[in-house]
Amino acid sequence: MNCRARIISILDLSDWRRAFRTDGKRLVVTNGCFDLLHVGHVTYLEAARNEGDALLVGVNGDVSVRALKGSGRPINGEIDRAAILAALRCVDGVCVFPEPRATRFLTLAQPDVYAKGGDYTLGTLDPEERNAVEQ
Repeated sequence: MNCRARIISILDLSDWRRAFRTDGKRLVVTNGCFDLLHVGHVTYLEAARNEGDALLVGVNGDVSVRALKGSGRPINGEIDRAAILAALRCVDGVCVFPEPRATRFLTLAQPDVYAKGGDYTLGTLDPEERNAVEQ
């Protein structure tokens, strides 16, 4: 298996998503920096995958991680972070997006289910991201 084949360009995301919709599959989507992957991430990703037929993970690009986390970040580059996530059995696709907010990524991904970590609530989601998911 070539895990890099699971990395989807943001430019190809609409077509990739359309294929899942055509097959009637329920797509779970999540996103984050995933700079230092740990067991909490893996547990959360496995649980998210169990909510549908496929899991798509959006990964903040290096520039946006730096803007969100500070000048010393990311520790691992975007391609490495995407490849590590794509190698997980529970992940069906990974897409790197350049913006600090996932609004465009979510609009293109059109999730059936949007999964976030336990530290998020509907009230703490970014309003633009929440609107993109609700659309």
